[in-house]
Amino acid sequence: MTAVYTWDVFSTLDGYGSYGPDGDWGGYWGKHGPEFLHNRLAVVSEEQRMVLGANTFREFVELLGPIPDGDLDPVNSRMRHMPTTVVSTTLAGPLAWPDVTVVAGDAVDVVARLKEESKVPLRSHGSLSLNRALMAAGLVDFVQVTLFPVISGRTGTDRVFEGAADFDLELIESRTFDGRTQELIYRPTLHG
Repeated sequence: MTAVYTWDVFSTLDGYGSYGPDGDWGGYWGKHGPEFLHNRLAVVSEEQRMVLGANTFREFVELLGPIPDGDLDPVNSRMRHMPTTVVSTTLAGPLAWPDVTVVAGDAVDVVARLKEESKVPLRSHGSLSLNRALMAAGLVDFVQVTLFPVISGRTGTDRVFEGAADFDLELIESRTFDGRTQELIYRPTLHG
């Protein structure tokens, strides 16, 4: 039995997954509410292993690393302490992050092996290019997209699905948080 792999990604309505190079708000900072935060804490509190690409991991370390544990909100504190595998050929340990393992190699091979060996579900947050490659290889079981109620056509960077293969999506679950933020969970199938 293989571990379930979920690609968890935040997006603006127009499909951007990150903020601009000037540190702009990126579509979702400040748009979250208490229902959303309660759900996020529940999602990351489940026993699972985080899988990240090097760029997303570097962003996590840059944004969360300098903040003492006691000053982090519960969601980010939990994410920092989740067992994490970083797929990278450029990072080397030791790294200033609890419970992190860096694995060099082709992401498809690394994650295929993780899916076979892991006794807990796998979840990736962000890591756009990594997860587009994993989707194309059929390794992503669920895509969990959180749509924030904004359009960031001028400031958005990194379109979530830019350059991805074509997929049919089966809607598994949908929710609205705080009357404005939507979470959509899909099962992707490569479009034939």
